[in-house]
Amino acid sequence: MKSNKLKTHLLLAVASAVLLLPAKLNAAEPLKVFILAGQSNMVGHARAHTIATLYASDAPRDKELIELVFNTDSGISRATLEDQLSRGQKLDELTGGISNDKVKALSDGPEKTALEAKVKVLKDQHEAYKSKIGSACTVSDRVYICSIADRNQKSGKLGIGYGASDDKIGPEFSFGLSMAEKIDGPILLIKTSWGGKSLNYNFRPPSLPDFKTTPEYAQAKAKAKENLERYEAAIKSFPQDMEKYQSDLAAYNEQMKTADEKERKKLRAPREPRKPRKPGPFNMDEAGINYRMMNEAIQEVLANLKESHPGYDPAAGYEIAGFVWFQGYNDQFSPEFRGNYKNNMITFIKDIRKEYKTPDMPFVIGVLGTGMTAEKVGENEVSLAQRAAAETMGTENGVASVESYKDYSLYSNEVFQKGWPQHYHEWDTVGSDRPYHYLGSGAFFVRLGNSFANSMLELMGTSGN
Repeated sequence: MKSNKLKTHLLLAVASAVLLLPAKLNAAEPLKVFILAGQSNMVGHARAHTIATLYASDAPRDKELIELVFNTDSGISRATLEDQLSRGQKLDELTGGISNDKVKALSDGPEKTALEAKVKVLKDQHEAYKSKIGSACTVSDRVYICSIADRNQKSGKLGIGYGASDDKIGPEFSFGLSMAEKIDGPILLIKTSWGGKSLNYNFRPPSLPDFKTTPEYAQAKAKAKENLERYEAAIKSFPQDMEKYQSDLAAYNEQMKTADEKERKKLRAPREPRKPRKPGPFNMDEAGINYRMMNEAIQEVLANLKESHPGYDPAAGYEIAGFVWFQGYNDQFSPEFRGNYKNNMITFIKDIRKEYKTPDMPFVIGVLGTGMTAEKVGENEVSLAQRAAAETMGTENGVASVESYKDYSLYSNEVFQKGWPQHYHEWDTVGSDRPYHYLGSGAFFVRLGNSFANSMLELMGTSGN
């Protein structure tokens, strides 16, 4: 009897397990949300066509990244890049570079008309190349993004165009594509980034002392007062300065009338004084404004997840899976800002984790690497502070740093160093901005986004996500 009852119980248990199994297998994955924030290099100033610089590399990693960011049927190859570089060099030879001096120097006539026609053909081909590269870039069906990149604010499937303009990228592009290869389920990136912002003031976390109580605030206010007083004094003396100028100018003109050629070369006309410009009002009474703007934007997205990602299932929910921080440039220029950076960074991480009720949130810090070399980066106090913050908190506590200088496009830098104005069209093929924006190199930002993703995956394993 007992044996029959036991068999019945076992059969019922097996049947229940079988019935439950499909539900378990078919359950939707939680939406994984990654937050990316920082200043202009998180905004992203690399035009998409510069991503093709990856084809100049024989490194296995770059070859893998090419497969990640370009469609398989793109028709782009190393030869495509090399042809465009030759075209750019020819354009620069014909025009003189960005100045177009060689064309301007010609008098109107058949020769100039023929040259302009030749240049137009090459420029049209140059622009067609750029458009072709942009069109060949991957658009993800799994990864969506809500992005604030200065004035370029938009949402949708992850692809190019979430940088500073519709044809630019930052690290978000390859970060999202890389994460999609590493984890299952839908992914949403929320990017909030504004150029020219410091951690000590603009992104100041709320747990730090009130900025108005700091020496930096007192110094800034004193400097603003000094500038205003200097302006008021200059305005008061301006009529006398103009009167003296008119007198000096009249004397100079009289001297020029009687001076011989040798004396004329020695005479210098007086400089006309400029009307003093009133300094702007003191504007350091909104410490933490970008920290607050960042969180307002993130919370708005989290409150409307179905609008942000069609794959979001409310029953499965979402999780804040990680945070990527890439910033630091503006904190370099004040002893107090850079001296406080380590403590500010640690406080920022703690406040962010508290804000999103995720005490173990993986946090990746991009180390400022515009110095390009290990030696130069090692001399930068902000870079050292970023490393120190990550080391102090530790990977066991879900914090790591990534060295951005290691992903720098040295290939693009070689062209830049030739003198980009004279080699403009060649340069325009491999870069699109200045060194403080990592040369606007798409190859750099693709590498960096992938480095962020690799570091994030390691931290997610450590934190158990």
